[in-house]
Amino acid sequence: MQAWLDSVLTLLALPQFGLSTLFIAAFVSATLVPVGSEPFLFGLLKLNPSMFWPAIGVATLGNTLGGVVDWWMGYGAHRVADKYSHSKHHARVLGWLQKLGPKACLLSWLPLVGDPLCAVAGWLKLSFWPCVFYMAVGKFARYITMTVALLYIWPE
Repeated sequence: MQAWLDSVLTLLALPQFGLSTLFIAAFVSATLVPVGSEPFLFGLLKLNPSMFWPAIGVATLGNTLGGVVDWWMGYGAHRVADKYSHSKHHARVLGWLQKLGPKACLLSWLPLVGDPLCAVAGWLKLSFWPCVFYMAVGKFARYITMTVALLYIWPE
């Protein structure tokens, strides 16, 4: 089983497949599907260390575009969510997000809450391009931090 898994991972990390696989994994992981893209990034960079910056860029782009999809889903779901907007906790969180504005999307890198945060930003109709910018900054910082930690601080 291990040999098969190693051969599949090696195939996916080849330069002609690696970046596109990483893009898809990063995109899907930024939607509301609970999948992480970090193992794909780490595997690609372990096999191809010279692809550090292209891989970080592709992962950031894919993850940001996934956040954009979340934003649009939230934007479209505005009417549905209005039915549930009467709780005190809900109002407090929405007030906090409206006060922060698009800068709240810096937190889009957080596990569990980051992707729904992008959807809520769309639902609140926060400015699209500033949200995309802050999503990209947050996601880029996460990928840099995690990749450097995995490759250089805890190499094995």
